[in-house]
Amino acid sequence: MTHKYTHNFDLSPDQRNVLNQLALWYRNPSPHITVGGYAGTGKTTMLSIFRDYLNKQKPTLKVAFAAFTGKAAQILQTKLIDQQVFFKQDYIGTIHRLIYTPLVSHTGQIITWDKNEFLPYGLIIIDEASMITQQIWNDLRSYKIPIIAVGDHGQLPPIEGDFNLMDKPQLTLEQIHRQAADNPIIQVANLARETGEIPTKQFGPGVIKLPQSLPETQEYAEDIFRSFDQDTLIICGTNKMRIQLNNYVRQIHERNPDMPEVGETVICLKNNYQNPTGPVYNGMIGQLSYIAPLEAHWYDAEIEFPYQNQPYHTKLSQHQFNQSQTLSTVEGLHFTEIGDRFDYGYALTAHKAQGSQAKRVLLFEQPGLWRGPDWNRWLYTAVTRATEELIIIG
Repeated sequence: MTHKYTHNFDLSPDQRNVLNQLALWYRNPSPHITVGGYAGTGKTTMLSIFRDYLNKQKPTLKVAFAAFTGKAAQILQTKLIDQQVFFKQDYIGTIHRLIYTPLVSHTGQIITWDKNEFLPYGLIIIDEASMITQQIWNDLRSYKIPIIAVGDHGQLPPIEGDFNLMDKPQLTLEQIHRQAADNPIIQVANLARETGEIPTKQFGPGVIKLPQSLPETQEYAEDIFRSFDQDTLIICGTNKMRIQLNNYVRQIHERNPDMPEVGETVICLKNNYQNPTGPVYNGMIGQLSYIAPLEAHWYDAEIEFPYQNQPYHTKLSQHQFNQSQTLSTVEGLHFTEIGDRFDYGYALTAHKAQGSQAKRVLLFEQPGLWRGPDWNRWLYTAVTRATEELIIIG
């Protein structure tokens, strides 16, 4: 390797090792290489340095940075710009926009999305790769372009199917970076991943675990319910508890008990690829900007998602709200007529929260649902949804 890493970064030994391994790999790349990194190990820093290295080796190289959701792509873009490695020839966006083009009818409706025959890039870098499905991975590999897939191998596997790209990554970042080690959320995440047990105590400003039995714990939770906003996530273990928490938050905010209202937080439960501004994926969270009953089974609705330029106009199934499972059948309706399936999105299971992050997370531990490594993964995934505040009720 001819290039010396000259960035003003204090790199950990395994960051240096992964960077060197990636540089060696790219000299004669195999179809793909996977890189797993725990929270706080500096995955994005490592990618930024590697992109700078590639630019010095080959300034004309075009790199496609892609993520499963628009939010993840936007966060990655911001970090690359901050590190001054966002080059004009590169692509940064969703995987779907990278590899598919909409086929539009004469009325302007999207009929389907066709896979592009060619991509003008010499390298594809996938972020948050733990969310990638088998079908998307197959489509990405079909271009015969080298792929670096980066994700957190401590998290839960994808919601759909048995495919897990981050199950056994070829390269790993496991050493928590010195700057991140002082972060109390990272400290809690390490305990969750390594032991599955988080003690009841204050870990730092805004990061605390409270016992469920104390009266003040209930007051603490209610304060969060009352001040719920787009920077808040409430996470629990079961769909039964999710429904209870959603209804409790709605009750506190004096929402209509019989139907959703404008301004409510909702979550998508089933992929829809017919959205003109890009697909709407299972797990995406937005806010209702318009809603009205439409005939017997649906709501006419508009939903605003972060990092999308215009609202998503759709027919929502009236039957899906407050259901413990995603509906596949409705009596008297063909399955293609059920409409989009959304539910209230104040409280989520950790599986549904997997692709999201929020400044403030209220986590209800429900130990006993899983044992051993499965519990550790669940708890670690839930904890790492928080970026600033983490309140755990045990």
